[in-house]
Amino acid sequence: MSFSYCKTAPLSLVHSGYHENEYGFVVKDESLLFERLSLEIMQAGLSWETVLKKRKSLNLAFQNFDAHKVASFSEKDVARLLNDASIIRNKRKILAIIHNASVILNMREEVSGFYNWLVSHKNNSKNRQEEILLWTKLFKKTFHFTGAEIVSEFLMSTGIISGAHETWCPVYQRACEHNLKCQV
Repeated sequence: MSFSYCKTAPLSLVHSGYHENEYGFVVKDESLLFERLSLEIMQAGLSWETVLKKRKSLNLAFQNFDAHKVASFSEKDVARLLNDASIIRNKRKILAIIHNASVILNMREEVSGFYNWLVSHKNNSKNRQEEILLWTKLFKKTFHFTGAEIVSEFLMSTGIISGAHETWCPVYQRACEHNLKCQV
């Protein structure tokens, strides 16, 4: 029997709100997309519960994931973040997030933003593994600290690709309606 977020999340005070109101719903706002990518990066090697518990502190530490502000972080800011016990203190992850903010700023000029970049690269592969492989190659070429698990979870969590909710999950239909179609 495989793990089912749709079975376990509703039973948890930490996970239920995220599962029911955010996970799998299309996100177009740049700061929210940047936050979700950064949270997935922070999650690498840790539990999602740890990230959700530190989410508020991460938002404060990273200026609500305003790409312009984060891209201007200095070595002093990195030191501040590494000394902040309320967040996940991993230098490689922090530096990746700062770098990724600069990438997102460039996307504003090149394709009018992060969401437009995602939509412009959406592939319609029927093969899930091939789809994730193509996205992962693109993300690795574009961003830092983005392996297959980070990329697939980011894309599912923001409604870019299907798979966030199982079809029997009560949230599945709401996510489909929000996304204007069901992606089976």
